[in-house]
Amino acid sequence: MAAGKISRLRKPATRVIRPMHVKTDDEVIVVSGDDKGVRGKVVAVSPKENKVIVEGVNMVKKHVKPRRAGEPGGIVDTASAMYASKVQLYCSKCSKGVRVKNKKDSNGKNVRICAKCGEEL
Repeated sequence: MAAGKISRLRKPATRVIRPMHVKTDDEVIVVSGDDKGVRGKVVAVSPKENKVIVEGVNMVKKHVKPRRAGEPGGIVDTASAMYASKVQLYCSKCSKGVRVKNKKDSNGKNVRICAKCGEEL
C-alpha cells in the first residue's frame, strides 16, 4: 500500500480525559514554580487541558480596553491557569500538601481523605 492510503485508514489519536485530584473550592498548595509554597483556593478547573486556576497564584498583567463610555481601561492583575500537577491538596491537620485516598463512608458516598493522617478533606 502507498503511504497516503495508510494514513487515511488510521484513526485519529484521541486524548483520554482523566478525573482530576483537585476540585473547585479546594484548598491547595503550590508544589513547584515561581509561587512554590503559596496556598490558595481553586477558582476553576479545566480537565480537558489538565489545568487549574488558583486564587492569588500565577498572577499576570492583562491589558483591558474600556467597554462602555466612562468605564476605565488599564492594566489589571488576574490569576492565570497552571498545570494541575503543580498543586497538591492542603491538609490542615498535617499543615502541608498531601496525596489523596478515596474511601466510602458509612452512607456509601465517596470521600477524599489525607493519605498521611487519614483526615477527611
